[in-house]
Amino acid sequence: MSQNAADGGSRRYILVQIPEPLDIEDTDQKVPANFCDQLGKPRNISELTKERLRRAASKVKADNPEWTGDAGFRVYKLDQSNIRAWQPSGDIEQDLLDNVEHIVPDRSEQDVLTELLLKLGLDLCVPIEQRQIAGKTVHAIGAGVLMACLDPRIGKEDAEPLALGMAGWHKELDPAGDTTCVFRDSAFENDEAKTNLAAILEQHGIRNVRSL
Repeated sequence: MSQNAADGGSRRYILVQIPEPLDIEDTDQKVPANFCDQLGKPRNISELTKERLRRAASKVKADNPEWTGDAGFRVYKLDQSNIRAWQPSGDIEQDLLDNVEHIVPDRSEQDVLTELLLKLGLDLCVPIEQRQIAGKTVHAIGAGVLMACLDPRIGKEDAEPLALGMAGWHKELDPAGDTTCVFRDSAFENDEAKTNLAAILEQHGIRNVRSL
């Protein structure tokens, strides 16, 4: 960050840190453990690292008031896939019912979006915009290269206004490449809702429509 401020560069970095716990009873770790408590954060080294990055960014900005470069960062944690794996138990009927919802419980939309970026080969630092369309939250990633609506329910009455709204936003964004639109498969009220939405998007030049 300091070097970018000095010469106007656009260097980026990847920092990996194990969330090693800090023991407040350990003499060598008491001060950093107390510091985490003051921040209201878990007692581990990765939390200290994030705070150091914030303070380093603030100092670089203060020392270089005319610099308008990026001093922010995003934090990702290694985890299992957000998409439920098919693990048959022998009771096929029950297995099918259990897998109607493909997304692992308690996973956020941000979790799923991050996995989509990785699977589609998109940069994790691409800009992510959000807009309410037909009462649903729609995300546009990478200036519209990826559009996603992960709302848990899309009814027949939602399909047309949602698709038209997304098509209109897609036209505004005017992405450089082909756009992929992603929805929860379990969100659609029925096949009619899913088919109508996909057909309207295709009429507006969005042919890559996928379901999770």
